[in-house]
Amino acid sequence: MTETVYPRRGAAVDPARRLVALDVLRGIAILGTLGTNIWIFTDPDGLLGYLHGIGAAGWVERVLQQLAQGKFLGLLTVMFGIGLAIQQGSARRWPGRYPVRAGLLLLDGLVNFVFLAEFDVLMGYAVTGLVVAYLLATGERARRRWLAGAAAVHLALLTLIAVALATAGPAAPGPVPPNPYADGSFLELAAFRVQNALAYRTETLFIFPLSIALFLLGARLHRAGVFEPEGARLRRRLLLLGFGIAAPIDLVAGVWIGGDAVLCTRYGTAPLVALGILALGAELYLRRPAPGFAGRRLAEVGRTALSCYLLQNLLASALCYGWGLGLAARVEPGARVPFTVGLYLAVVLAVLAGAHLWLRFFARGPVEWLWHSGYRALTGAR
Repeated sequence: MTETVYPRRGAAVDPARRLVALDVLRGIAILGTLGTNIWIFTDPDGLLGYLHGIGAAGWVERVLQQLAQGKFLGLLTVMFGIGLAIQQGSARRWPGRYPVRAGLLLLDGLVNFVFLAEFDVLMGYAVTGLVVAYLLATGERARRRWLAGAAAVHLALLTLIAVALATAGPAAPGPVPPNPYADGSFLELAAFRVQNALAYRTETLFIFPLSIALFLLGARLHRAGVFEPEGARLRRRLLLLGFGIAAPIDLVAGVWIGGDAVLCTRYGTAPLVALGILALGAELYLRRPAPGFAGRRLAEVGRTALSCYLLQNLLASALCYGWGLGLAARVEPGARVPFTVGLYLAVVLAVLAGAHLWLRFFARGPVEWLWHSGYRALTGAR
């Protein structure tokens, strides 16, 4: 087993310590995405029921959902871009063998989509990462143009869809009986996802330009020194943008307006809030020599991010869906908020404990080990 060594108080910031900061932020992003997805798991009608009920949620539920809505997905996307920049910096040739990495991630995402969660992000990240890997091999000016162009396309698509939703009729209801989430077996629910794959992959296609922009932005921020002591001015700007400007707009639009406005917050203001979270994490880590107990636990999740992402989906599915304990269909509507919060905390604690115990004996998470073994077998790498 390899162990991360944390510097003494007052020690200079070194690259190894900054890598721990990346792990901490990645762990926050992984557990944070569950803050949005848990409401999907606990809806008795699954994703379709969750989308249908967004406008009808009570105030407490709307506030809790909005606090996580899109922020940690945006953070995770930016972190993937940072990871690409780090891989490029350490590679002899770029993109080199990265297409193999992207292919393996696509396979992981396909397994997650079919068997665990129809709102999987890994498949989209695999395709986006493959495209951005080649864009990172271009010049700085070309990368800026691609970033600006992808952001512009995303804003245009977001505007068009927002207008279409504002003029459209009421949303379609959730699944009709038999409900595959509450009544189906494990394989029946998997078959339902495959049969409706095009509809369930619509979000991935829609946010493709946004994902490219955030990947490129993450790589750009890494090169600009967002994790370096010299990047203080950059972090202040990101904090102002994320928490001073975007966060209030996001909260007001998502909670007080609600309904279709959630689309604009999830894909508009939320990624900007994510930049504030990134800057805050980087700033706190630079000010504090060691991550402490909570930071070490989050870093462990970050080091086993792929395994923890799949594990939290598996645990929530087994607890909520009919092929498991089927708790989502048994909870009374009035108890759904405390049930969802309690379930979230339980799954998070299980994931934190699992990552900690696993890394006491192994250097990589179980899925990371399989992924690395497959990569070595396909490329002959050491």
